[in-house]
Amino acid sequence: MSPEALGKTCSLNVCRECKICCCQDAKPPLTRARVKAIKTYLRKNELHITNPFDHAGYSFPVLDDLGFCIFYGNTTKRCQVHAVKPETCRAGPFTFDIDSRTGKIEWFLKQTAICAFAGELRENREQLEEHFKIAKKQIMKLICHLDAESLRTILRIEEPHTFKIGEATLPDEVAQKLGGNSY
Repeated sequence: MSPEALGKTCSLNVCRECKICCCQDAKPPLTRARVKAIKTYLRKNELHITNPFDHAGYSFPVLDDLGFCIFYGNTTKRCQVHAVKPETCRAGPFTFDIDSRTGKIEWFLKQTAICAFAGELRENREQLEEHFKIAKKQIMKLICHLDAESLRTILRIEEPHTFKIGEATLPDEVAQKLGGNSY
C-alpha cells in the first residue's frame, strides 16, 4: 500500500464495529497486476487460500459459504490482504460510473445507511477530501488497467444507495478502450 494511503483507506475503529460489512456479497474488480500482488502477498505471508479468485466477466475474490470475501477475516473483522487490497476496497465508500453520453467518470459516495465510514467522512470535511483524493486515484488506476470486457461488465452493476458527488473527464485511453458510446 502506498504511504499516502496507509491508514486512510478505511477507519478501523468504525469498520470493526460495523454491522453491515462491505466485505459481504462484494466482488471487487481485480486487474491482472492486483491478482499478482495478492498472490505474492499470500505466498510471502504464508496465507494458504486455495483458488482465491473467480471470473465472471471480470476477476474478483471468491466468496466463502456465507458470502464474505475470501480475504475477510471472520474473527479479526479485518482484511487479510489489507496491504494489497483491491482498488475499489481502498476507494470505498466512494464508487464510480462512466456516463457514455458525456464521456465523464462520475464519482459517488455510499449512503450512511450502507456504510458507517461514509457517515464519518460526511461529518469531517477534511477527512472526506483527503480520502476522496485517494479514492479517485485508486479508481482511475483501476479503470485504466482493466481490459474493456471487464470494465464494461463492471459498469453494468447497479450501485444503489449512493449519491453523486462529482465528475471528471474520462481519460482518452479509457474512452478509446470502451469504444465511444458502446458502453
